[in-house]
Order: sequence, then C-alpha cells, then structure tokens
Amino acid sequence: MLRLSRNPGADTAIKLAAVACAMFAFVFVVMVPLYDVLCDALGINGKTSDVAYTAVPAVVDTSREVKIQFIATNNDGMPWGFRPQVTQLTVHPGAATDTFFYAENPTNLPMIAQAIPSVSPSRAAGYFHKTECFCFNQQPLDGMASTEMPLQFVVDQDLPKDIRTITLSYTLFDVTTMAGGTIAAR
Repeated sequence: MLRLSRNPGADTAIKLAAVACAMFAFVFVVMVPLYDVLCDALGINGKTSDVAYTAVPAVVDTSREVKIQFIATNNDGMPWGFRPQVTQLTVHPGAATDTFFYAENPTNLPMIAQAIPSVSPSRAAGYFHKTECFCFNQQPLDGMASTEMPLQFVVDQDLPKDIRTITLSYTLFDVTTMAGGTIAAR
C-alpha cells in the first residue's frame, strides 16, 4: 500500500483528493470530446452553428424538395407555452424560408428563455443554415405575455440527395436566474 505520510488519515485525504482531481480531469478532458465523436458517429444530437449564416449567391434547386419538420419542447420546469407556427414545410434547397415559433409566458412574472436547437439527421446540420433565429439570443417575456419568434433558414443546395427530411428541434430553457434574475432591457 502506498504511504505518503506517517498519518493514515492524511494519506486517505491525499488519495481521495487525487482521485477527485483525476475524475474531474477525465470528465472535461476525455468525456466531452468522446461525446462529440460518438454523436457524430451515431448521427445523434445534430448541433447547429451559433453564428448566423452569411448568404452567398446561390441558385434555388427547384428540381428537389426537402421536408422540414419542426418540434418544440420545454425543459423540465419551464412553464411557457412553446410551439412552431407550422409543424412541417416543404422547401427547395437554396431558397430562403421564413417561419415563426410562438411563445407564451402564463406566469405573472417576467422571465427569460433560451432555445437550444438540434438538427436530425446530424449529417444535415452542416447544410441547414439559419440566417435569423430566436435561438441566437435570450428571449425576455413579461408575465401573461406572448410573442412570435422568427426563424429564417436556407437548406444548402449541396445537401446530399438521400436526405429528404430534416427535423429541427428546439428545447426551451428558463434562464431567468442565470441572467441575473432581472429582465434585460429590450
């Protein structure tokens, strides 16, 4: 048995601290990159870019149609009503498309929400470009108020031909306390 000092209690404390540090390092150094690699390999958790897409001259491919499905869910404890205005659209690759999501704060208190997107299949995430999205910013909403939140996107004309359906899913989180507990100036 490895002895670090003459005091067995100190030895135990040092060993436990070393194990805790090793576990912490394992989680942040190994698990995060491993998670990203597994998600890419298995085609799950298609992450979209947090940066607005910069449009480039493109030709609309009218010979193809891609079905876009929209899903909205709330994280546990988020009381808002949250849904897409339409649940499905058919678009031509290269065409800019607009839609809206609806949010309603049924509480009497002002709150701040943040939407986190995911694209499925994950191979499509690199071809799904949001030019305007409510997910780019936190969404403050007064109590008993509602709003329409815009989404504008382009499906890249280089989307692989075997992808005919893309599902864009948003999960809405309550970030009021993380935003300092106060509603930011509008």
